[in-house]
Amino acid sequence: MSSSFKAPRGTFDALPEKQPARRLVEDTSRLLLERAGYARIETPIFEETSLFARGVGESTDIVSKQMFSFTDQGDRELTLRPEGTASVCRAYLEHGMQKWPQPAKLWYSGPFFRHERPQAGRYRQFQQIGAEAIGSDSPLVDAEMIALLADLISMLGITDARLRLGSLGSVDSRAAYLEELRGYLRANDSELSEEVRGRIDSNPLRAFDADHEGTAKVMAEAPTMLDRLDAADAEHFEVVKGVLDDLGVTYELDPSLVRGLDYYTRTVFEFTCDSLGAQSGVGGGGRYDGLIEQLGGRPTPAVGWAAGVERLVLAMPNQVPEPRAEIFVVADDENRKRALRLVVDLRRAGVSADLDLAERATKGQMKQADRVGAKSCVILDSDREPVVRDMESGEQVSVALSNLVERLSPDAS
Repeated sequence: MSSSFKAPRGTFDALPEKQPARRLVEDTSRLLLERAGYARIETPIFEETSLFARGVGESTDIVSKQMFSFTDQGDRELTLRPEGTASVCRAYLEHGMQKWPQPAKLWYSGPFFRHERPQAGRYRQFQQIGAEAIGSDSPLVDAEMIALLADLISMLGITDARLRLGSLGSVDSRAAYLEELRGYLRANDSELSEEVRGRIDSNPLRAFDADHEGTAKVMAEAPTMLDRLDAADAEHFEVVKGVLDDLGVTYELDPSLVRGLDYYTRTVFEFTCDSLGAQSGVGGGGRYDGLIEQLGGRPTPAVGWAAGVERLVLAMPNQVPEPRAEIFVVADDENRKRALRLVVDLRRAGVSADLDLAERATKGQMKQADRVGAKSCVILDSDREPVVRDMESGEQVSVALSNLVERLSPDAS
């Protein structure tokens, strides 16, 4: 009988059969990032709403349309976190990480929330892996971060990912370009969507992301920041490209790449997989040299990225097998307690072991061992010595109960 309750629209239950692939993404991320000196950080699932309004940008879709915000019992305005960078930067300032050796290298994994239109690979609650390097303006940091995400994607067996690369310049150098872009948009405002027209003053860069046919046509001829970089920004970008070339990370220059967050400066990048269709992005990020200052700190350069676990899993070519017990203990009625004791002893010795807990008959237990994919069975029968059976070949060998754990442990010769 099914429940009348269902998960809220845009959320999902990650059932056990989905966990091996999700766990592989996180385990691979942990191995890769911690090997590169990134330490794990966990931040609260909800933060003060003003953190995101100030850090992400009030004119962005995330803040203006997609945040789940509420007032708590203490009349505080709180928001379920829609992204990770602002929270990590808040923690960097709150806990004095500027006193650490710089850059502070941090990574995270957890749930995030946005009120978006649900579709394949796009949910209102979703899981992200992210990495941040705070405290260095070296273009080598940009290149390292991009290479790390490229390596993660490669290690997961994803072969059709494309890296789009661009630069938005520094905040100061971008000012003149934004005025030029606003003038261009106003000159073509009759062809723009109402939403884009309403954001010409506050966020003209968002016009590059518009799906509206008329807007897309206008933006195909729009001036781009990549062609307006000042000398320092252009030099920074050239170093990033050169290092990526040296590292063998291939990329496509994309002058229209702006990403969806106001805090980005200089390098921006995104990995996409065409096989995923409309929601092709699997991860991306960029430099955000002004965010720490916007949150009340001293000017502090930084760069980071985030990757969607659900998107990565969809892009992975192979199903990850579910974990299975190496040993399944089968017991007659008189030996059920002994079977549990044996299973616990095997687990403590480092062996993956399981047993029947549904009081099946011996024949049913053997079927269950086969269903769960056990490699071997230990059969405890009051009428004979314990038997270890290879489930594939059917070969059996008798082993004294006192020697079973030692015989089956990983260190056994």
